[in-house]
Amino acid sequence: MTDFRIKKHPILPVPQDEPSISFSWQGRPMKARMGETVASALFANGVRIFGRHHKDGAPMGIFCANGQCAQCTVIADNRSVKSCMVPVHEGMSIWPLDAKAALPEYSPQLLFHAIETLDTECLICGGGPAGLSAAVELGKAGVTMTLVDDKPVLGGKLILQTHKFFGSIEACHAGTRGMDIAKALEQEARSYPNVRLWTASQVLAVFSDRKAGILREDRYFLIRPQILLVATGAREKSLVFKGNSLPGVYGAGAFQTLVNRDLIRPSENLFVVGGGNVGLIAAYHALQAGIKVKGLCEALPECGGYKVHKDKLARMGVPIYTSHTAVSANGEKEVESITIAALDKQWNIVPGTEKTFACDTVLVAVGLDPVDEFYHKAKEFGLPVFSAGDAEEIAEASAAMFTGRIRGKEIAKMLGRAVGEVPPEWHKTADILKSRPGAVTVEEIPGDEKGVFPVFHCSQEIPCNPCSSICPRSCIVIQGGDLMGLPAFNHANCTACGQCVAVCPGLAITLVDYRKAQELNSALVSIPYEFPGSTVKAGSTVTVLDTMGNVLGNVAVHSVRSSTTASKVLIVKVRAPFEIAKKIAGIRIQEPWVAEPLEEKIIRIDDDEIVCRCERVTAGQVRALIRKGVRDMNHLKAQTRAGMGSCGGKTCRNLIRRIFSEERIPPAEVTDFTKRPLFMEVPLGAFAGVYGGKGPAKEETQPRRVSALEGGV
Repeated sequence: MTDFRIKKHPILPVPQDEPSISFSWQGRPMKARMGETVASALFANGVRIFGRHHKDGAPMGIFCANGQCAQCTVIADNRSVKSCMVPVHEGMSIWPLDAKAALPEYSPQLLFHAIETLDTECLICGGGPAGLSAAVELGKAGVTMTLVDDKPVLGGKLILQTHKFFGSIEACHAGTRGMDIAKALEQEARSYPNVRLWTASQVLAVFSDRKAGILREDRYFLIRPQILLVATGAREKSLVFKGNSLPGVYGAGAFQTLVNRDLIRPSENLFVVGGGNVGLIAAYHALQAGIKVKGLCEALPECGGYKVHKDKLARMGVPIYTSHTAVSANGEKEVESITIAALDKQWNIVPGTEKTFACDTVLVAVGLDPVDEFYHKAKEFGLPVFSAGDAEEIAEASAAMFTGRIRGKEIAKMLGRAVGEVPPEWHKTADILKSRPGAVTVEEIPGDEKGVFPVFHCSQEIPCNPCSSICPRSCIVIQGGDLMGLPAFNHANCTACGQCVAVCPGLAITLVDYRKAQELNSALVSIPYEFPGSTVKAGSTVTVLDTMGNVLGNVAVHSVRSSTTASKVLIVKVRAPFEIAKKIAGIRIQEPWVAEPLEEKIIRIDDDEIVCRCERVTAGQVRALIRKGVRDMNHLKAQTRAGMGSCGGKTCRNLIRRIFSEERIPPAEVTDFTKRPLFMEVPLGAFAGVYGGKGPAKEETQPRRVSALEGGV
């Protein structure tokens, strides 16, 4: 693989100009685009190993790409920085974080600024779907508020979502792509003069004097809110298996950041571990970016994500292995393959079921944990605090938007604004949007073979109604009268407008037209298509599949047109024999040979199942101490340094607790880590007002320059 930038994408606009920023990596000149992070710029230039661990020299690369860990740390302009959070600039000199590397000498001259304390009625931590939705409600109510987010662009994970959202059109923009929802919410929030939005700013801690410490563009502030809203989202869980710390093993969020935000093609062949919505959606995003998806494995007997997401992958040619887990990621310096195996009912690996797939990336998507540290610390110190979105409860972004609206209205009322009570139906809608996937029914294939009508290839109860909301003739109804019902055709006079086909977030509606059946000796079937139009043209032949991914046959493409209802959706109309027309659910994107396992099974020999990535502590080390009687995670930290790394135990805590569980230690007997007072890493000099000479903060009358020795920092 030599071209690491995405040159064309069916959904995202791709810049046509060449990268214009010059920087260097270990003295080698490279090019980047304006606004790219250091991590993305390195990936674009083919660099995936960012350094080596001081303990054993193990190669390190990105893992979360969200500022939650420290795996991607590099030396940029003589400063240690998280490469996923810092934008590259003209002339930047970047070196790996390697104890053996020869770095240029550095004699810093420190610049100080006065530390300001700002007052605000409400401080919102997090500018994702929940935070922005709350900001809109507070803006309407006239509340003076400040929203702080650590990314340069607001929207949180919404800006990584190229797919259309489920839920309700009225409640949460269902049928609209996540990235477009983010822009709409930000634009509305910015329209209120009482709303202050701070990007590229990190909330570091909540202190006992009820102030929050903020690092904004290299300068430190204190904010004193009357009420705090924590909408900080979630961080990804990790998984223990051999080779799990190799460069090329990383989270779904990191992958989506590289692909959908920065238009970097970080992989040629991908394997996904985890069958929740995050993993299923990330696999689909990979296909859209032209990346081969070798397969997806899920430990449970069935994928936990929406069935329409799973079905969509299956009919595009991606094999899904349920009751399987990752055994090892294999390779010397980077991922070269992955081995998976079946699990029995006791969650033990079944010998002889191992399969190895050649791949350069293993995407881990095994669940999320709420980022709720700020909420609990505010409660401890008596600061009035609310939480919304994933910081309150892990659910879909549609639910986060709606809970954000509710919290915004509740906070406005608490601050004395005349906003009235939260309508009871809001709480009901929020509960529905948080619902887990419901019952699966048998897909019903209509018996009719005349006229024109939609066929619904969704057979699981999920909160979704765009198809019924958008139909201009009310031909579609949601059974049961609420969002969780399945859609049905009410036999009204369908005009074949195709709006339902285009708007469906799960690409689970086709339109079958028999009106020209005698003339064409076949039925016309309209299929939604979110891939480049160059891959399918009128007169070409495509392979069509049913809902479960079974091949129905090869059919001719009658026409291809862009939808006027949903942007970037093509409606591919094919001529299909009568016996398969109503069964067609999609077009195969990936040929079967792409996903075939290797003939030789590869099992990594090294016992390197890493639990603590920062300190490279293995599962074996932790398990040995537990078997000696250790029940206090702080004792484990003292013995192994697990949890002592720069990320503050954000990833390893859950993995260690899982090992306790595997060793049959009751949770009540386990003492948790003592929480650190700061939740994000920060140079100590920031608390003294040290900054890098840029940023929006007010300076002292004349900035004073002192040496590092004089500054005492």
